[in-house]
Amino acid sequence: QLQLVESGGGSVQPGGSLRLSCAASGFTLDHYAIGWFRQAPGKEREGVSCLSPSGSSTHYADSVKGRFTISRNNAENTVYLQMNSLEPEDTAVYYCAAGTYGSTWYVPLWWDYWGQGTQVTVSS
Repeated sequence: QLQLVESGGGSVQPGGSLRLSCAASGFTLDHYAIGWFRQAPGKEREGVSCLSPSGSSTHYADSVKGRFTISRNNAENTVYLQMNSLEPEDTAVYYCAAGTYGSTWYVPLWWDYWGQGTQVTVSS
């Protein structure tokens, strides 16, 4: 059974950092693309970053480029999202997802499997 479990959320001050983890089970990371999404209260879920199945291609939303980095550890079957220079606008529930790699990675509809989410709050 394919499962994704996020962890690493929390509360930080503006300018701080967090590293989110997405632990995968029931499949290996080279079979699916992994995406990170977020959803703030009253807003639609939006794509944050994506990692191709090969691990060689990454994508980022314009709002997080230069601040967030997606990576993975194959031995641990885990994908990470390193978030630096956090801003209050980054406050949201963050989800990881697994699915087929494509140019419209930022569209939640195309992703097949989802984790339960982890809360990130950026506030002074």
